[in-house]
Amino acid sequence: MKLPSLNTQILIGCLLGVAGGGWLSASATAAAPDVLYGAKIVGNLFLDLLRMVLVPLVFSSIVVGVANLRAHDRMHRVWTTTLAFFFATMALAIVIGFGAAHLFRPGDGLQLEMFAEATRNYQARQMPLPEYIAQFLRGLFQNPFKALAQGEILAIVMIALFLGIALVVGGERYRNVRNLIGELQELCLMIVGWIMRLAPLGLAALLLQLVATQNSALLASLGHFIAVVIGSTLFHGVIVLPLILWLTTRVSPLAFFKGAREALVTAFATSSSAATLPITLRCTEQHLHVKKDIASFVVPLGATVNMDGTALYEAAAALFVARLAGIELDIASQLIIFFVAMLGAIGAPGIPSVGMLSMVLVLESVGLPTEAIAILLPIDRILDTVRTAVNVEGDMVGSLVVQKLAGESPTA
Repeated sequence: MKLPSLNTQILIGCLLGVAGGGWLSASATAAAPDVLYGAKIVGNLFLDLLRMVLVPLVFSSIVVGVANLRAHDRMHRVWTTTLAFFFATMALAIVIGFGAAHLFRPGDGLQLEMFAEATRNYQARQMPLPEYIAQFLRGLFQNPFKALAQGEILAIVMIALFLGIALVVGGERYRNVRNLIGELQELCLMIVGWIMRLAPLGLAALLLQLVATQNSALLASLGHFIAVVIGSTLFHGVIVLPLILWLTTRVSPLAFFKGAREALVTAFATSSSAATLPITLRCTEQHLHVKKDIASFVVPLGATVNMDGTALYEAAAALFVARLAGIELDIASQLIIFFVAMLGAIGAPGIPSVGMLSMVLVLESVGLPTEAIAILLPIDRILDTVRTAVNVEGDMVGSLVVQKLAGESPTA
């Protein structure tokens, strides 16, 4: 008997996970702790397998991408186009987050005192902006062996960029090194194909945990904010990014989503653009027909610095917290949030709920109570699913746009 396609298996697994989580949440069965424990083991196993190949895949992909682009004399144009696209789309995302927060005004009618217990139990990490910038810059340049061993993605990106440029300058003298790293990338992608056979089960387990462990009372009280953030994030992902793609490349949204759905579903379930990176690369190259040297450069870099959904969320959440605290932010404060949210999104590693770390920086930059992010923690996992999917979508759209603007034809 022929099994359904991998995409169909993933969809079935996601539906079963949501249904199982809803059943556990609604019932008081004695088996619930055991089921959640088993789901946690299976979900963590799937994520750990993806993380296992993450570091060598990021390293080899960027090195090969830089070397191949320069070999075809397109490095400068691809670099500038990629960075311009990333910054432009993140700026648009922040503007959308501000606009939605002002238009729908989540937080009106709520009082911070109603969350006093959660706020009292949460201790925020204080980090002034100058200290954050200094730490961010220091994190870019590290001992390469330490960075590779500890999975410091930003530092790995910088190391890979320098090595790729060195291979370009060295030319044919280092051809064997370039070929070896290219073969490492191919081996990593082969392992990804094996891991993806577990995707339906792993994603079902992750979604079961997510649905079963949410605090329904807090979700209801913050429903307005959840709806505004999810709605504005989907607006950016379903309208803005596809419109940019169509205006630039004439690729239809339907064709794009058909080719990207495997990566988008994985991003939604894992809330990790870094863990989804292997699948994103495969979809970009095999389904969206982006040339390997373009995809190998844009997608790993985007998984580190291109966080549209995270930037949008941080902007909207800052205004939400301000209303809870009874503060109306002026234009200058909102401009500060604009730039700090972009900085925080750029420096955020692609792991679940990482936006909560940079959220402290955003709130502190305009004098808002950083302890107030405790009220966002119970709902952050739900919001993280949507914004991570949009983060990953932005990387794939960026690859297609960069390929078009760089004058390259798509692969067959």
